[in-house]
This record gives sequence, structure tokens and C-alpha cells, in this order.
Amino acid sequence: MDGDDGPVLVVDPTRRTGRTLLAAGVEQSYVDVADPTHLRFEYVRRMAAVLDLAAASGVPLRALHLGGGALTLPRYLAATRPGSTQLVVERDAALLDLVMRELPPPPGVRTEVGDARAALAGQPAGGYDVVLADVYSGARMPAHVCTVEFVADVARALRPDGLYLVNLTDLPPLVFSRVQAATLGAVFAEVCLVAARRMLGGRRYGNVVLAAAARPGRLPVRRLAARVARDPLPGTVLHGPELAAFVAGAAPATDAARPVT
Repeated sequence: MDGDDGPVLVVDPTRRTGRTLLAAGVEQSYVDVADPTHLRFEYVRRMAAVLDLAAASGVPLRALHLGGGALTLPRYLAATRPGSTQLVVERDAALLDLVMRELPPPPGVRTEVGDARAALAGQPAGGYDVVLADVYSGARMPAHVCTVEFVADVARALRPDGLYLVNLTDLPPLVFSRVQAATLGAVFAEVCLVAARRMLGGRRYGNVVLAAAARPGRLPVRRLAARVARDPLPGTVLHGPELAAFVAGAAPATDAARPVT
């Protein structure tokens, strides 16, 4: 992106310490420079809820973020779990340069420019407690980060008790969400889905968060459900039989079936 379509940071007129990252005129990230625990976007709050419940309060985590934006979740994790070590991979060099210049990351956060899948392939086995994916090209997730083969490499990079979190966008009838839930389920032993109730009711476009773990029972489903139900935009967690019914008939995405680019 260049010219007027390049990434910009703008001050939130309703919250002077808030900064919104715009890419091609579209809101991509939000950061409160005075309070990194203030999370404006509901899908970010859902991902943060999983991070909060991933381990005992305050315990540092090793995190790999695929897709960086304004580093909202790395800042949140650094604030709530001091001492965490984090690597952020962002494909947009201009965007990352802007963020590093205007909103430098906290200690323990490293950044690099690169493709998410290529960077993931270079990570050590069992190197992370959590991998978070928020990878977009325009308004869509690139096909090469949506397949069983990519998810298998995520599983390889995680510790045995590690968690995978992915943010995706979808619209009714949520075909992409069903396929991605099936894709994660082909690799991980346990998967859950979190979304706004009205979105699951087929009434709006929006974000879906998927969480996955290699060990059955690892996901804090009950506590997560209670947490997201109290959100200003209440959410619902699908897990077990409910998730199976949601996914029914959807086939996992594979490299062989993805479009050639």
C-alpha cells in the first residue's frame, strides 16, 4: 500500500489515549497507549479471554503472533503476563515500520517482516505456549494459512499443552467458519468456537475466534463461556456436540485443494 492507501494511525476522538490503525481506510487495530488492557474490538477481547485462562494469572507465556497489526495482543500479554517472550510476524513492512516508530512495543516483544507460513516453518518444535493467527490480505485470510498442512505446522511449533488461536471473518451462512473448524479438528484433539450470538444466528457479518489444543480437556470451555457471555457484545462458545453439529458436512481445507496463486 502507498499514498493515501498506506497505513495510518489516528487519535480516537472519544478516548485521547486511543490510537486506531487504518489500512486502506479500514480499521485494523486499536491500541490505548496508556492502558494496553483496554481492548476495543470484541474479537480481540475473546482472544484475550483465552489467553487469560490459558495458565495461572501472571505466568509468562511464550507466544508466536502471525499477523501483527498495531501489536494489540502482544501489548496485552506483556501487561498481564510480564516476562512473556513474544515474536510477531507481519507481512506488511510499511505497516510494521509505522507501528514500531509511533507505538514501540513493550519489552519481550520481537518483530519481523515475513510471510506467516514461511516464518512458522522456521520455528523450533515445541517452542511456544500459544500461537495466534490474525493473518489477512485485504479482507480475506490467505488460502495458504487455512489448510490442514499449515495447522499441522502450528501444532508442531506448540508445546504439548499449547494452544492455537485464530481470528477469522465470515458472513452467513458461515461456510468458511465451518471449514476452518473442521480443519483445526483434523489436527487438534479439542476445538471450540467463539462468536457473537447474533452472528451465529445468521444475522450479521463479523469475527469468529477458534481455539484448539492437542490435549483433550485443555480448553477452559466453561470459564470461557462465562467470560464471553458477560462481554458488552455477548458471545457464545460452541464445543463438543454443539460444535460437531455446526461443522457437520464441512470438509477440512488442504493444500491440494486450495487455489493456486
